[in-house]
Amino acid sequence: MSEAGSWGWPALLLLGAYHGINPGMGWLFAVALGLQERRRGAVARALVPITLGHALAIAVAVGIAGALGLVVPLGRLRVITAAALFTFGGYRFFRHRHPKGGGMRVGFRDLTVWSFLMASAHGAGLMVLPILFGLSADSHADHAAGLQTWTSAWLAVGVHTAGYLLVTVLVAAVVYEKAGLAVLRRAWVNVDLIWAGALVVSGVLTLIL
Repeated sequence: MSEAGSWGWPALLLLGAYHGINPGMGWLFAVALGLQERRRGAVARALVPITLGHALAIAVAVGIAGALGLVVPLGRLRVITAAALFTFGGYRFFRHRHPKGGGMRVGFRDLTVWSFLMASAHGAGLMVLPILFGLSADSHADHAAGLQTWTSAWLAVGVHTAGYLLVTVLVAAVVYEKAGLAVLRRAWVNVDLIWAGALVVSGVLTLIL
């Protein structure tokens, strides 16, 4: 296995796990719905559309990058992506507003759209691209066909989503069963600032990897 392949897939899984830890990416909403209805089943039901929305946000970013890759050289696409990451990261250092829904009475479609908007607003899809570029470069080095590159791209969405789902379910279950939302008042971390820094670091990695 090449160097890019050896670290690329585990990195996608870990990045998904990192996204899952962020309360603004889904588990906080799911726990809030569960506490509101006083049923753990409500938490589980909410996590299905939330995960779907997150996966769609990643898939859209990957799809756009793939379409641009058909007409834009990989080197130039890296620069475009890095610029977007720097811009998004800088913006989130100073602005922490999130898309807002219309209340806690939401259905499957509402949660899917909300999760899609939240993941997109956090630049989740953009953060996957540096890793995907590394895998794509490795594929080209092996003279793989374009179909293989696209297959790897969608497999990357699946691996990332698996990491996200695993951690989101685990955190939501622990918070709901053991602590409730009160734990956030005692141990809150400014995830927005961490996220902004991660976006900027991802931009640097896009250029140098």
